[in-house]
Amino acid sequence: MIEKVLLAWSGGKDSALALYEIRQRREYEIVGLLTTLSKDYDRVSMHGIRRSLLQRQADSLHLPLQQIFISKKASNEEYESKMQATLAKSRKAGVSSVVFGDIFLEDIRKYREDNLSKVGMKAILPLWQRDTAQLAQTFVDLGFKAIVTCVDSKVLNKRFAGRIIDEHFLAEIPPNVDPCGENGEFHSFVFDGPIFKSRISYTIGQIVSRNSFYFCDLLPD
Repeated sequence: MIEKVLLAWSGGKDSALALYEIRQRREYEIVGLLTTLSKDYDRVSMHGIRRSLLQRQADSLHLPLQQIFISKKASNEEYESKMQATLAKSRKAGVSSVVFGDIFLEDIRKYREDNLSKVGMKAILPLWQRDTAQLAQTFVDLGFKAIVTCVDSKVLNKRFAGRIIDEHFLAEIPPNVDPCGENGEFHSFVFDGPIFKSRISYTIGQIVSRNSFYFCDLLPD
């Protein structure tokens, strides 16, 4: 029996690779993308991706986008209540699980599983415990194209913001930075690859510093 699932979609490389991986398995039907956005900025939290570009990704993937809007300084209570309300509706519609692109952070996995259990759902993590250097290289080898939209200035300098994730990027990141940015070192926007029907075009805007992070703004063409 085919299991209906949602996919947690940030617009970045890990969620894109998770979507690619889950589509290789014939036991799942992806019924939509689930994304949390800041209602104050109209952007994906942390990634800084504009909602208009997020929608273009969803259109190219031919998947509906379920958007959850939270305030810029949202508490855990606000996030969890809005997330659970959305998931409860999906559960009633026959969706049993949510797919995530997490790789090795145990506390994040437990947090997701605990919240999903409250609405009778479970988490699927197709990238779990995979070697991150190999995953990053696989992402490039598969033909995915992504641009870095956010970097943590405590571990990466400004020149990495706005970079394309390719073999040169992977070779230049410091050894203390996870190749997939799993510890939050950097975030990205995927604009092309084997899961997309068409490339998402954009123009690079300003790079700004905010709360110890550099954000590279992307403007839809």
